[in-house]
Amino acid sequence: MKNKQATSLWQLATIKFKKNKTGMFSLWFIIFCGFIAVFCYALAPDNSSDANQMHLEIHSKPPGFSVQLLKIPNQREINQSWFSILSNGRKSTFTEIPIKSYIITKNKLEVVKYSDGLTKEFNLSLFNNQPEKFIDNKTFYFGTDKYGRDLLSRLLIGARISFFIGFVAVFISLLIGIPIGAIAGYFGGKIDTFIMWVINITWSIPTLLLVIAITLTLGKGFWQVFIAVGLTMWVEVARVVRGQVITTKQQQYVEAAKALGFSNFRIIFKHILPNILAPVIVISAANFAAAILIESGLSFLGIGAQPPTPSWGAMIKNHYNYIVLGKPFLALIPGVAIMSLVMAFMLLGNSLRDALDVKS
Repeated sequence: MKNKQATSLWQLATIKFKKNKTGMFSLWFIIFCGFIAVFCYALAPDNSSDANQMHLEIHSKPPGFSVQLLKIPNQREINQSWFSILSNGRKSTFTEIPIKSYIITKNKLEVVKYSDGLTKEFNLSLFNNQPEKFIDNKTFYFGTDKYGRDLLSRLLIGARISFFIGFVAVFISLLIGIPIGAIAGYFGGKIDTFIMWVINITWSIPTLLLVIAITLTLGKGFWQVFIAVGLTMWVEVARVVRGQVITTKQQQYVEAAKALGFSNFRIIFKHILPNILAPVIVISAANFAAAILIESGLSFLGIGAQPPTPSWGAMIKNHYNYIVLGKPFLALIPGVAIMSLVMAFMLLGNSLRDALDVKS
C-alpha cells in the first residue's frame, strides 16, 4: 500500500486555481501585459523616447494607414546602451518627413511632400549616396493620434505606466497597511481605538479627492502619482489584516507561542501573518485594478503622468471628442485596454478568493 503524501492548503489552493479557466486566462493575460510593460520599447514600432515622433501631416489616420517616411539624419551621433534603450527608448537621430513619392537624380533626391504636394530636394551626400536606405514604407496598425504619432506604440509604452502603478501602489499599501492592521488587531485597547480612528477618517475622504490633494502636494509627475495612489489604499489592507488578526490571535498555536516566551514581533510576523495571507492576496488583486483606474482618472484630469509620457487615461482625454467626430477608435482603443486589464485583475481576484476559501 502506497503512502499518500500530505498536501498543504496552499497546494490544494493551487490545484483548485489551475482548474479555474477564467482565473488562469486572466493570469496569463496579466503576465502578457507585464511582458509588454517591461519590453515595450523593444516591441513598439516607434521606439523613440515616449513614442513621440510627431507627423502632423498624417494626424488622426485610421488603423492600417500606410505612408512613406523619409528619415533625414541629424549631424550628431548618440551612443546608447541596450539597457538605456529598453528603459527610456532610443534618442532620435533622424527627422522623419511623410512623402508621397521620390525620384533619385544624379546628385539630388527629389521628394513630393505628403502635406502640400510640393517638391523638395536633398543632396545625396546627406544620405551617404544611398537614399533608399532612408526611405521606409511604414504601416500604422492602430492609426495615428491627433499629433500624427503611432497609436500602437503609444499604447504599448502606456502599458508601463498603468501596469507599474499597480505594483508600486499595492506594494506601498501592503508596506503600510499590514503592520498597522496587525498592531491594531493584536494589541487592541487604546492602540486599536486610535488606529481605527485614523483609518475611519482616511476612509471618509473620497479616494480621488485625497489622491488629487497628495498629488498637488508632491507635484505632478510619474512617481508622485504612484506614491499618492499607494498612500490612499493602505486603509483597506489595514482593515482586512486587523480583522483577521483579531480572529487568529485566539488560536491555540498563538497561545502556545506566548507561553514559550516568544516576542510579540515574532508572534505577529512569523506565526499570525503567514496564516492570513489569503485575504491579503485577494484584496491586493482588487487594489491593483483600483490603482489602474485611479491613475487613468488622474491622467484624464491632467494631473497624472505628464506629456509627452504616454498614459492610457491621457490618450482618452486627448481624443474623447473624436468619438463624435467620426474617429472613435482614438479613444476606444486605450479605453478597451484599460477595461481589459482591470477586468483581468478583478477576475483573478475572484478566482483567488474561490481557490483560497478554506471552508469549501
